[in-house]
Amino acid sequence: MLDSPTAGAPPTDQPKAWWSAGLAPHEHESATPPWAAYVERSLGLRSVPPPLEGDWQQALVRCLHPLLVTARDDLTTAGHTGAVADQFLHRLGLRLVKLAARTLVLELARARKRGDLTGSTSAMRFLDFTHRLVGGSELADFLAAYPVLARVLGEACRQSVEGHLELLTRLAEDRELITANLLDGQDPGDLVSVEPGGDPHRGGRCTATLTFANGRRVVYKPRSLDLHGHFNSLVHWLNDRTELAIRTVRLAARTGYGWLEHIDYHPCTDLAGVSRFYQRQGALLALLYVLDGTDMHYENLIAAGDQPVLVDVETLFHPNTTVQTTIGIDPAHAALRDSVYRTALLPLLLAGEHGVVDLSGLGGDADIVAPHSVVSWADAGLDTMRLVRRVARTRGGRNRPYIDGGATEPRDHETGIATGFRLAYSAIVRDRDELLAADGPIQRCAEDEIRYVARPTRIYTGLLDEATHPNALRSTGSQEAWLELLWETDSTTQRLVPYELQDLRSGDVPLFLTRPGSKDVWTADGTEVTGLFTESGLDRVRTKISGLNEIDQHRQLWIISASLATRPEPVVHVARSRPGLGTTEADPEQLLASATDIADEIVAQAVGDRHGKVNWLGLELLDDHHWAVLPMGAGLTSGYLGTALFLAQVGQLTGASKYGELAWDAIQPLPALLQALGDDPDAVQAIGIGMHGLGGISYGLHRLTSLLASTAPATWLTGALELCHQVKPNATFPSFVDGAAGGLAAMQAIEGNPASAALAAKYADQLAAVVEQSVSRGDTADGLGFSRGHLGVAWALGRYRSAGQRHRDAAQAAAHLGGGTSSAGWCSGLAGTILARWSADLPIAVDGYLETTRNRPLLDDLSLCHGELGAVEPLLWLVPHYPAAEAVRRRRAGMVLTALAHHGPRCGTPGSVPSAGLLSGLAGIGYGLLRLGFHQQVPSFLFPPSTV
Repeated sequence: MLDSPTAGAPPTDQPKAWWSAGLAPHEHESATPPWAAYVERSLGLRSVPPPLEGDWQQALVRCLHPLLVTARDDLTTAGHTGAVADQFLHRLGLRLVKLAARTLVLELARARKRGDLTGSTSAMRFLDFTHRLVGGSELADFLAAYPVLARVLGEACRQSVEGHLELLTRLAEDRELITANLLDGQDPGDLVSVEPGGDPHRGGRCTATLTFANGRRVVYKPRSLDLHGHFNSLVHWLNDRTELAIRTVRLAARTGYGWLEHIDYHPCTDLAGVSRFYQRQGALLALLYVLDGTDMHYENLIAAGDQPVLVDVETLFHPNTTVQTTIGIDPAHAALRDSVYRTALLPLLLAGEHGVVDLSGLGGDADIVAPHSVVSWADAGLDTMRLVRRVARTRGGRNRPYIDGGATEPRDHETGIATGFRLAYSAIVRDRDELLAADGPIQRCAEDEIRYVARPTRIYTGLLDEATHPNALRSTGSQEAWLELLWETDSTTQRLVPYELQDLRSGDVPLFLTRPGSKDVWTADGTEVTGLFTESGLDRVRTKISGLNEIDQHRQLWIISASLATRPEPVVHVARSRPGLGTTEADPEQLLASATDIADEIVAQAVGDRHGKVNWLGLELLDDHHWAVLPMGAGLTSGYLGTALFLAQVGQLTGASKYGELAWDAIQPLPALLQALGDDPDAVQAIGIGMHGLGGISYGLHRLTSLLASTAPATWLTGALELCHQVKPNATFPSFVDGAAGGLAAMQAIEGNPASAALAAKYADQLAAVVEQSVSRGDTADGLGFSRGHLGVAWALGRYRSAGQRHRDAAQAAAHLGGGTSSAGWCSGLAGTILARWSADLPIAVDGYLETTRNRPLLDDLSLCHGELGAVEPLLWLVPHYPAAEAVRRRRAGMVLTALAHHGPRCGTPGSVPSAGLLSGLAGIGYGLLRLGFHQQVPSFLFPPSTV
């Protein structure tokens, strides 16, 4: 029924030779490997199960029945029969089907194509395939054609049986200890269920939940629990100093393995319980932060009423590997890497083709679209069965407190989390000498076994899944081609790749262990890899605890706030207003003082290192829907270049040198970055020439040349303009923020530069052509506003000094085609419409605009992007031509200062979390204040061709 065996897979009548093509690289043909011996025992059996109908998975299990018979025989020989053994064999069968399904379905399709199958219906022909494969020599021929699959199936069976028997033996030996330590001394009765969970390591061994006749449960861990015991001691130490009464997990530790109390999930009974839960969560976050814990995702935490209980703490004292880039180590990246963020308790977003999901200990949302497709089967149970990929939904976890039938939203409990964090942080600082004593609780962890996570587990599981493709199962070389993709990694983990491959070949997720007091790593088979780390985890934790201070606490609290603000939800820019603010007019000096206060806050937020590098952590909008806490990139709109521009402008107006000095330090990575981009045309194309991209960078460098009184930015500008020349027009709309409209406005602002003038001419012609095409198609108002629609094109073309009639006509046509929302801002609302029509020499209802702007309430968001200081930009262009605009400007400036005094600088970020960036953050608010007070000296952030 099968095609002839693949070359290299000898017929089954030749002794031993059939499995030679499936040998792993470390195995030798001179001896039969254990997996081959297992498969040969199975193929010698002639036990055929009865026919099945209706359950396609069990029908495919039937194909592999001899392998399960051998497993049952091994269990029986060891004295294990009954319900628990039956459950084990059922799960093992499903696992074998998962491993073999792609290959079985391929052979099903081949048999159907050849006309080998009999039956009057598609379902009957499917069953005919499964019935044939299990009998006679068909299974042997099948495995001879796919010898790597034979290895995969044989190892899965052999390891599963060994691991199950090991667990049962340990249970029998430790039953008295388990009863006394975990079950309150009450005999739980017979074992009725063993439910494995987690990833397989060390020969398929994994965590398991055991259920007994009286309903009580315990959790089996096939690894040392010494670290968890010491973590419990640290929690008790903290409880004694905070009265938070955080619950720990009871343990029954043995050498190399142990048993844990099963933590039952149950909801909170009232809001006070929810508040206690999140305060305790905040305290645990502080403890995990100082212990360099990581990987505390939603599956490692159980919400037991008002108690967040960590059930897996194997990654405390986790070492860090140094990440080098083309510009060296970014201090903001290092700060984020070493912060509360690394614990994974705070929102941790995984993005994919279908969306974003939060995997954190605080998150773990249920029933939302998963980011990645999953393998599924169309026409399952029919002879037309085939693999498809479908959208899945998340299952969620048991990590979030429920009340009144619904899961609580972590974002709503920031105050509780922050309160618990402060309590624990202060306690640790107050008594850190005791914590760090030579015989203290930190030192007792020095020789504990901890897990080193070299790379995300999903990379391993993805490779294992793809390695079950039929093409990878015909020979070891084919499978190796999949697995050896691991070599394409950075140098910090390449020493571990041979051991990763060894584990993957056995079907395991690779496991690496270390100790807090060591710089070495041990592999799953005990091999020592010496000197992998430059510093031990214990030394890092000691240094961190010794350095805890108010500045660090403030930074960690900001990261907590910013991370919670990134919880997945649609980004909706709502122009919320603040009615009732005073209307006292503001003079320029008051505006400058307020801008200077904001500059001082940005200075305080800067993260530097001893080498003079400096950057900021910020909230960055990823895709119009989701935000992330990230080190600032180079861009003008949300990166360090825009922040430096504001600081330099404040320095020029105040005469204080510290702002310009920090701005200079901040932009030092730019030359290396521009040079690196010169070698990466795809990255240059992706960055683009708009306000967010190379256009904004070019404009920022031009401005900083004069603000910093340095020729260096002008030199770097030459490189940026060369990169602009490399960007080719593409099918996307040439918008202001991403495309040629922003590029044209930027090039117009760079006066006296032949290269920018040439680019301006190029972009102007491109924009005119786009507008002409829109007119010829009969396009109507686009509704996209200034930032992404025709209004931005009208602005750029209207300000083009070398415009010909074609460009002027295109500017007016674009202004007619553009449209926006009813909001007040420039990017999508009224302000953008006014600016576009003004630039295109089209009539505007100035009196109506001034009246509307005079009387509308102040926007709660003060930012340049969707907020108040972007919305008043047209006023500053109208002031020289309309005297009435000056009174409105002074009124709005006074309202902004009043809002700042009462509510602080409200950013355009989720939750108004203060972030340093130009468009949505503090730098933009400060820059807007300077525009309001000094619009003749401070150019617009929209890149005008002359100072206005």
